[in-house]
Amino acid sequence: MLTPLQVDPRAFAKDKVGYFRYGVVDGKVLMTNLVGEHLFVEPDDFRRFLAGQVERAEPLYEALRRRYFVKDDMAVDELAEKLRRKKAFLRHGPHLHAIVTTLRCNHACRYCHASRTDMDAVDTDMSLDTARKVVDFAFTTPTPLLGFEFQGGEPTANWPVIEFVVDYALEKNRYEHKELLLSLVSNLTLMTDEKMRWLVDKGVMVCTSLDGPADLHDKNRGWMEKQSSHAVVTAWMDKFNAEWVRRGFDADLFHVDALMTTTRYSLDRGPEIVDEYVRRGIRSIHLRPLNPFGFAVNTWKQIGYSMDEFLAFYKTTLDYILELNRRGVFIQERLASIFLTKMLTPDDPNYSDCRSPCGSGSAQLAYSYDGTIYTDDEGRMAAHMGNDFFKLGHVDTSSVDEVLRHPTVKALAVASIQEALPACHSCVFSSTCGVQPLHNYMFDGDIFGQRPLSRKCQEFYGVQAYLYHLLSNDTDGSVQRIFRRWTIQRSRPGTTPYAPAAEVSS
Repeated sequence: MLTPLQVDPRAFAKDKVGYFRYGVVDGKVLMTNLVGEHLFVEPDDFRRFLAGQVERAEPLYEALRRRYFVKDDMAVDELAEKLRRKKAFLRHGPHLHAIVTTLRCNHACRYCHASRTDMDAVDTDMSLDTARKVVDFAFTTPTPLLGFEFQGGEPTANWPVIEFVVDYALEKNRYEHKELLLSLVSNLTLMTDEKMRWLVDKGVMVCTSLDGPADLHDKNRGWMEKQSSHAVVTAWMDKFNAEWVRRGFDADLFHVDALMTTTRYSLDRGPEIVDEYVRRGIRSIHLRPLNPFGFAVNTWKQIGYSMDEFLAFYKTTLDYILELNRRGVFIQERLASIFLTKMLTPDDPNYSDCRSPCGSGSAQLAYSYDGTIYTDDEGRMAAHMGNDFFKLGHVDTSSVDEVLRHPTVKALAVASIQEALPACHSCVFSSTCGVQPLHNYMFDGDIFGQRPLSRKCQEFYGVQAYLYHLLSNDTDGSVQRIFRRWTIQRSRPGTTPYAPAAEVSS
């Protein structure tokens, strides 16, 4: 989608031209800069800009000046403040703490990354003593916003630890006064009415997996009980949603969220998958590509695909989502909304996999069932595949300072500062993109990787190129109106007597 543009380096007015990156989208020059500002200009106007020939009286000059593309009339302090706001996530420590309550799981999903164990392997359950140490450790991290996310395996298989962590964290926060978010990532097949009411009482938000219509979901996510996982999951989604409504909560904010994973079986069914989400009252869908980690390594030939195939699926499905929005049906695509927030607003949503530097070890931590601390849940998965590079310590022996200053955390930060990375430093999408060194390591054995050749780079580049393509052809402004709505994130009001829940990017 992006094409090169020939320019004469001799006709370059260094005293007038500010910092920028550029590419060509649909015949127009796309200019971007450090704070995420962008502008489409015609090629001839771009050459005039480079030569310093755009006059102050021209509307184009004002458009360039307001976006900080001209040096001789730049509001430097204003620009610095915008950059400070874009990088506000650097001020705090890890806000997301993933707790693996157990590796036991009653599903055998084709693409599972989590290195699950059978349901009788109770030796992979987290103990209450370890759980207490995890909560104590997390509360000492230097962040005003603290999120605990229960993962597995199937985390509800070790329900006592969930109860303990929630009650202990809520009680501890009466004195710590952090903004606390509690969330559960579950397949919901071990849920009961009593557990559901307890979760709602305690303000624990729930996220599940939903890969689309029943036949697709059940094909991807096999259940050892040989029942329809889809039937059970959607029934519990409906029950949770009805309970929140019964208690007077806003259905737009309080509902079961869902994650979908794209397999080969999904590629020609994008609209059906979106329709399933709409039927379930879900306002956001993340079209996530499959990564060959965990069990997916062994099943890749059956369920895998090229990144070109994924991007074709993504574009077709995004077009359908936009059409639904034009018809008054609100649903957003999650990755698009992350990029659009960077493109169209002064803020960064702090999505750990797509920021510079990355959030592994600095924005999130993961705790295995035995108390081992990893950079993130993907780092824990890597350890189960035999690589301890992303291991940072243990709750029994490590301090927060030791973990946050760990050489691996520093190395991952260096490997994800885009201004210093070949290819990234000059990429037109650099200010709105991000690097995930763990993915580079898993694919290339190198945290720096070969970005233009990596699947994650191809994914992020392809998605952003398509978003800018849609914006460049938005003659009536309808696409931008929809996109700007996707950047509005409403925080959930407090759901406990101790602290308000907050939105945390994970």
